Amino acid sequence: MRTDRNLDHTRNIGILAHVDAGKTTTTERILFATGATYKQGEVHDGTTVTDFDAQERNRGITIFAAAVSVTWDGHRLNLIDTPGHVDFADEVERSLRVLDGAVAVFDGVAGVEPQSESVWRQADRYGVPRIAFVNKLDRTGADLDAAVASIRDRLHTTPLVVQRPIGREDGFRGVVDLVGMRALTWSAQGRADEDATGHPAAVAARRDLEERVAELHTGALEEFVDTGRLSDTRLRTALRELTLAGTAVVVLCGSAYRDKGIEPLLDAVVAYLPSPADVPAVRGEWDGTVQERPADPDAPFAALVFKVHAAPTGRLTYLRVYSGTIGKGAVVTDAGTRRTERVSRILHVQADRHTELDHAAAGDIVAVVGLKHARTGATLCAPGAPLVLEPPSAVTPVVSVAVEARTRTDTDRLAGALARLVEEDPSLVVRSDPETGQTVLSGMGELHLEVAVEKIRQTHHGLEVNVGRPQVAYRETVVRGVTGLLYRHVKQEGGAGQYAHVLIDVAPSDEDFGFASTVVGGRVPKEYVRAVEAGCRDALTTGPIAGHPVTGVRVTLTDGATHSKDSSELAFRTAGRLALQQALRESETVLLEPVVEATVTVPEDVVGGVLGDLAARRGRVTGSTVRGGTVVVTATVPLAELFGYATRLRSRTQGRGTFTTRPTGYQPVPSGVSV
Repeated sequence: MRTDRNLDHTRNIGILAHVDAGKTTTTERILFATGATYKQGEVHDGTTVTDFDAQERNRGITIFAAAVSVTWDGHRLNLIDTPGHVDFADEVERSLRVLDGAVAVFDGVAGVEPQSESVWRQADRYGVPRIAFVNKLDRTGADLDAAVASIRDRLHTTPLVVQRPIGREDGFRGVVDLVGMRALTWSAQGRADEDATGHPAAVAARRDLEERVAELHTGALEEFVDTGRLSDTRLRTALRELTLAGTAVVVLCGSAYRDKGIEPLLDAVVAYLPSPADVPAVRGEWDGTVQERPADPDAPFAALVFKVHAAPTGRLTYLRVYSGTIGKGAVVTDAGTRRTERVSRILHVQADRHTELDHAAAGDIVAVVGLKHARTGATLCAPGAPLVLEPPSAVTPVVSVAVEARTRTDTDRLAGALARLVEEDPSLVVRSDPETGQTVLSGMGELHLEVAVEKIRQTHHGLEVNVGRPQVAYRETVVRGVTGLLYRHVKQEGGAGQYAHVLIDVAPSDEDFGFASTVVGGRVPKEYVRAVEAGCRDALTTGPIAGHPVTGVRVTLTDGATHSKDSSELAFRTAGRLALQQALRESETVLLEPVVEATVTVPEDVVGGVLGDLAARRGRVTGSTVRGGTVVVTATVPLAELFGYATRLRSRTQGRGTFTTRPTGYQPVPSGVSV
């Protein structure tokens, strides 16, 4: 619960990283260091606070974003531990939408890994300031300088290293804080803190940091030119301002598992990452007018739903409160649906444990009970001050499986279970295949779907589910379009008729769908132009090759004709749909398949066989790096070819090989490849 109403003393941050970089361990050490837990949780023991779901503990990975709150140096830190696996990137997306800052955790051996890069780009989209924590410096092969170089080269940012390690690998003992010029070491007896101003290496590193900061910050440059150095106060101020502006990223280091570097990391969160008062007022829209809401407890209430969870104690709706204050029993409006609901309880969240609150105010992240209809991405606001905030970006599923209840009597139970699943995880999509009548569940990958099906089995005891083979989500696109396609839609069968003539051009496009009108002289009224666009969007759901959705198309409405009585928006929407369907049949189209960048880490003695296996899967190797006795291979591979690859890789490498993937888009299916 809140101990301070000063927004300057609040931090809403996320822990971001590639899978196995140490996010959850870092979070657990933060909980222990701040006194939120009395015992350190371990991922390998299944005793962590944030990985509380049974599947997370069994698999040893984070699947669901978990929120916790701690207090450090008089500041309230609301932390969200996010998943690192690519299949759960949508959980990261929804979390980043409501965060003010983030800690990016990197493996001290591997540096920037594929999913590190993906979550960094996600944070870029939302303008979330970050600091970096290079973890696992106690491991063999750990190298801070190499990790920092990968941050600079792969993430295209300017790293500012504010700590240097003391000792290497097994001999790693602590860090030199270059800002405070203190040597911090940890041992079984506790932490030791010594002056570092007499160490030449530390002095040289501090000088290098001052020069780099002066190059980026005007105020620091002026002081550096005047005095030849930067004071500690000026350096801290400049580092904070550069972080908030996204100009640079502060880099710290340590070993979360060995509990080395956590307290300085917490100090850096407080010193460099923004409070709710530091970020711009949130912007929303209502009736076409853009409005701003400041982070003020006295302003009209506005909050964004970023997660829904069907807990055993009831439906929990997770909110980031951007403005105003809400109390128990308050009535709120879902601005998107204009539905009014009542908040019965407000909960302070500690992963799967909750404490009841009387109210929540601007800057808070809380869960509420009592909302029956609000979905992820919904804006909740005061009934008299409506506003719609931008929801998290939607994702498109790439893998599907057919699911069915093992017995007919359980069909309705399965339908209810799937509906609840989609409510909690919007990146899952359920549809009925019109040809086979099967229920199809679509998600972001094999693991994503495995977790979803297993959750159904866990939460609905006795419900047995049959699952089909995974299928990738293909797309169709235009490589050569048509011009001047005329479509006449005329229908007269009793009652009001339908009349719409449209003339369209169809061409390839870099965007998913583009639409423009060059009609002049009012030959097609604006409302009918919008109807034609809607009809074209309807036509994109089914392509001419194999019925897959169509992407990469631009349609231009060049002319048309209306009838004084029989023309309507419905007629022009129908004409737009049928015209584009005909145009697609006459265009040259190709089938597209999803492609991923696979990063495969294997021992040197088996790399030849692994490369051959990737080639057999239509993979194109784009690079390889030797790290100690292992080789890291990157390759572009069609997603359909990677089903079952984890088992194959383990078999080929006697369990020593690992791989991760990152979506890179779609590419044409080669001729001769059956799908």
